[in-house]
Amino acid sequence: MDETDDTLTPLHPNHVKVTRIVAFLCALPFVIGSIVLEAVQILPFGIFVIPVFLVAVFLVLRVPLRRYHARGYDMGEDRLRVVKGILFNSDTVVPFGRVQHIDVNQGPLQRAYGIATLTLHTAGSHNASVHLPGLGNEDALAMREDIRSHIKRELD
Repeated sequence: MDETDDTLTPLHPNHVKVTRIVAFLCALPFVIGSIVLEAVQILPFGIFVIPVFLVAVFLVLRVPLRRYHARGYDMGEDRLRVVKGILFNSDTVVPFGRVQHIDVNQGPLQRAYGIATLTLHTAGSHNASVHLPGLGNEDALAMREDIRSHIKRELD
């Protein structure tokens, strides 16, 4: 079994867009707070707003793209491999025989962009759930059915 990163399937490109929107919504209160601190005029102009704005731009534009390129998956005949991580890498292989149930989740932003998160719940307590966000909704539903049919074949 070849476990190189060359065989990984990338996530749906809309995952970057959704991650950027979430990052923007998280950075917005900090930008607004820095503008309020600038309005008080206790310190020289730009001491708060410029660094906060630059960090927010970096977090909204660069980090989601790096996270997108650091993730991938490989669905084999009897297992799913999920790779993620920028600083701390994680390479998880889930044998279909250990899967207890499968969820496909969509939040409002994911639904608007046609993507979903596939979650495999496995037996055991360590890494009992494996999440694979950023799949096309149709791909996530098809993967769920493929895994479900594999589990049924094993039980019969």
